[in-house]
Amino acid sequence: MPINSPASPRPAAVAAVVVAALLTACSGGADSPGSSSGERDDGAATTVTQAGLSRSLPDDPVRMVLPTTGAETRWTQGLDVFVQQVARSAAVSCASERGVALPEAVPPAFIRFSELPDLDFIARHGTSASAPVPTPAAGPTATRTATPAVQRRCASEGKAAADALRDLYAPLQQEWFGELVSLRRDPAATRALDALPDCLAEYGIEVPDEDGFFAVADTHMQTAAPADLPREGRVLGQAYAACMRPVEAVREPARTRLLSRFRTTHAEELRSLRGALLPALRKASAEHGVSLVFPAP
Repeated sequence: MPINSPASPRPAAVAAVVVAALLTACSGGADSPGSSSGERDDGAATTVTQAGLSRSLPDDPVRMVLPTTGAETRWTQGLDVFVQQVARSAAVSCASERGVALPEAVPPAFIRFSELPDLDFIARHGTSASAPVPTPAAGPTATRTATPAVQRRCASEGKAAADALRDLYAPLQQEWFGELVSLRRDPAATRALDALPDCLAEYGIEVPDEDGFFAVADTHMQTAAPADLPREGRVLGQAYAACMRPVEAVREPARTRLLSRFRTTHAEELRSLRGALLPALRKASAEHGVSLVFPAP
């Protein structure tokens, strides 16, 4: 399921170890991420709508790289998926030039972050749902599969295309996520998390902590009937979102203060990122036929 426990992250799309440790499988309006509403939805709603997609960029591209809220991570997710698709597109083009095809690959997915839970999204769509990742237009279909040597060469070309983008922001992003980990020791956030089990118990979920919730949610979703998965996921998501809002009410201001200091100490790198990131993304989009899109509730 696409939402993971913060303490035991499952495989994630971002390669850096410190980033992977933060990943879990997940603003204003429906078109752009913004701040959470704080609305408590206690109902076990039976109608589950599919998440949509947005092309709306943030006012500052740095927000794609250094998110401070769960809603802002929608931009981060979109950036990560875009880079993965660029890598695949470059590799496929390499094989196509040689008249061969690459083996099927696992498609990318929008992966949410445990350190920055997108509570509005989770409450609306559940613990396991995410927005669908659009598939880039397919090129000519080859009948022969690439040899292992060609597969390695084309994979290398794909990696180079992705690294040309990641190198612009990944070192700074990894450092920022490392800073976020420090908030786990924040006394106010710890006290807020200590109240989580009592809140979840009001929804009939008896667990000792946040990790326990995700263990129960995983088991529940794995054993539910397929037709019940969307509704069951949303019931769990509503409970989690409602009980985590007091925690995020403490953590979001702490992240904002942390980011303010981070911006001061990394001013030169951020100026460079602002000037380079969007032009590089537009160039890669035109060259590889990949669109930059983001999950949207």
